[in-house]
Amino acid sequence: MKNRKWLCPKCEHLEFNVGEIRVAGGFWSKIFDIQASRYSALTCGRCSYTEFYKTKSSALGSVFDFMT
Repeated sequence: MKNRKWLCPKCEHLEFNVGEIRVAGGFWSKIFDIQASRYSALTCGRCSYTEFYKTKSSALGSVFDFMT
């Protein structure tokens, strides 16, 4: 992906890849395997520098995680 608003702070490259990770929060979310927090990851296409940005997790996504 190429975006003029994001510039790699390490090599100043404009192209990046977008990914997503979900992580468990506290004790009970670990026990029931519920991912409480969601992060978007931007990875530079040239040097692989990665930045994480917290995004909002939906209640529906948490229920789906619990059911599966």
